[in-house]
Amino acid sequence: MPRSAWGYPLLAVLLFAATLVPSLGVGFTHSAAGYGFAVVLLVILFGTVFAAVHHAEMIAERIGEPYGTLLLTLSVTVIEVALITTLMLGEKGVPTLARDTVFAVVMIVCNGLVGACILVGGLRYREQGFQITGVNVYLCVLTVLATITLVLPNYTLATPGPVYSKLQLGFVSVVTIILYGVFLYTQAILHRDYFVHETAGGGEHGPQSGGALVLSIALLLVSLLAVVLLAKKFSLVVEAGAAAIGAPPAFAGVVVALLILMPESVAALSAARKNDLQKSINLALGSSLATIGLTIPAVAEAAYLLDKTLVLGLESRDTALLAMTMLVSMMTFGTGRTNVLFGLVHLVIFATFLLLVFVP
Repeated sequence: MPRSAWGYPLLAVLLFAATLVPSLGVGFTHSAAGYGFAVVLLVILFGTVFAAVHHAEMIAERIGEPYGTLLLTLSVTVIEVALITTLMLGEKGVPTLARDTVFAVVMIVCNGLVGACILVGGLRYREQGFQITGVNVYLCVLTVLATITLVLPNYTLATPGPVYSKLQLGFVSVVTIILYGVFLYTQAILHRDYFVHETAGGGEHGPQSGGALVLSIALLLVSLLAVVLLAKKFSLVVEAGAAAIGAPPAFAGVVVALLILMPESVAALSAARKNDLQKSINLALGSSLATIGLTIPAVAEAAYLLDKTLVLGLESRDTALLAMTMLVSMMTFGTGRTNVLFGLVHLVIFATFLLLVFVP
């Protein structure tokens, strides 16, 4: 195991612990020391992200697909849920935070990540194949979850505005959990073969011992937790940078979302370069499903217990982007083969999303 695989997570934990001790004065400020902290934070943060990817790939090699990618997806999403809930219940209490974060994740993953994976794989192999039945399962569930959580609230009459009533929100939360749970059962047990595509390339890692597997799992969880803990500190740096360049407040949320999604993104791009587009799809679309299937019910429960308003309905502009993403995704994955043009189309949609973040 390379030193960076455990060294960066350890440094990340130590850096976060240091920020909790006021007497040390470790943190971001508009000073030379504060800017130095920002540089150290970036180096350790990115090193920890790549350490997480390394351990996820080691685990995937031992337990096989789709369990390996499923483990990485669920690990990142559970921590992401904790982060979103914490920010939503903070002092500012933004009621649209959950909606904006979930929508950003869907756009980043389904357009930015999917487009980059297809483009990278297409440039290297011209065409790549995957299990079309498995992708159809992903898109079917994703379309329903995205519609009932992000679009339908705009058209209900029980409460004014893009808000569900308590009864409606409870119903949507329950069916969302049920649908995502059945999807996991389908992916991991009932139709596991839908999500595995045989390729010419083989694994690069040798078989691990039981002790090495346990160590990789522990270090993966520590790495992911460290990334999220430091992401809160990193957000201060991003907000300061956004203010310096005059970027809108949404810019900080997009950057933090990109950071949290980086472990899956790096693993997905690596798989595409190895001609394993199926693994890339499992990571990308699986991340979108997990984000909606776990985040919305968790945040809805928190909003209900604390009697806070939860705005879920998207603006009409964002609804159009979501609809275009779903339609293009169906055509992209409709034949079982991809090429560079499909990847470029998704990247154009992603670029449009980023443009509208800066220029609504």
